Amino acid sequence: MIGEKPRGLRAHLPVIYPALMLGIFFVVPFGTMVAVSFFHRQPGAFYLPGFELGNYRALYTALFGRVLVFSLFLAGLSAAVCVSLGFPFTYFITRMQRRAQVVWLVILLSVLSLSEVIIGFARSLLLSRTAGLSNLLVWLGLMDQPASWSPGFMALLLGICYLAFPYTVLVLYPPLSRLDPARPEAALTLGASPLRTFFTVVVGSLRNAIVAAFVMVFVFTLGAYLLPQLLGRPQHWTLSVLITDQAIYQSNMPLSAAMAIFFMAVSLLLVALTMYAGQEKRAAGP
Repeated sequence: MIGEKPRGLRAHLPVIYPALMLGIFFVVPFGTMVAVSFFHRQPGAFYLPGFELGNYRALYTALFGRVLVFSLFLAGLSAAVCVSLGFPFTYFITRMQRRAQVVWLVILLSVLSLSEVIIGFARSLLLSRTAGLSNLLVWLGLMDQPASWSPGFMALLLGICYLAFPYTVLVLYPPLSRLDPARPEAALTLGASPLRTFFTVVVGSLRNAIVAAFVMVFVFTLGAYLLPQLLGRPQHWTLSVLITDQAIYQSNMPLSAAMAIFFMAVSLLLVALTMYAGQEKRAAGP
């Protein structure tokens, strides 16, 4: 408009600064990784700049397919377990007195202060034969002799769920704490059982929060790297371990970059499908 003063750089700073940070910490590293994925690996050296699709063609192997499927399966199963256990757990916390809620939240936050290394070695010791949980079960007469449960798939699943469970509760806590308590009470007054009230009223009202928690845990556990090596066997290693092996120990940076890009594309596709399914259920209604 006529007479309007031109806007200076300071007025555009709220937009320029986030865009600059996004470009420095995401666009540039991601663009570099995309470029390296097309480079040529030089035997006896590192890699040479170029453009070839051999790195992506090398992904069509039985090993890569098996590791990819297992990584997605482990992330999906971990997310399902954490949400299935975390939703009722968080719901019962929100029904407590305020002081009790604070105590439980502090306990969960204290779990987040533990590093992944401590969690991995603690779970490995807890599930070992010599000083693990099986010795307590033998002492109680529930087992004949101690058994070693680590390394193994269940040990890996337990470690990942232990690591991701506090995040699940923290994501679900705000929407559950804002849930109107009159709605479940109204359902109970109309004759619905407590179990039916929980699944139809509470779960039905918070589908978006459940989907968000599932997606968060799925993405969080998808890049598991240390716990699969500490608690799992070689057949339980995830794609993050395979990518690291190619980049560091095999010195094949172009192939590892191609693996990472393909893995990220598949992950984003699955996340988009999960969110789309959640929106479709919400649109359909109960």
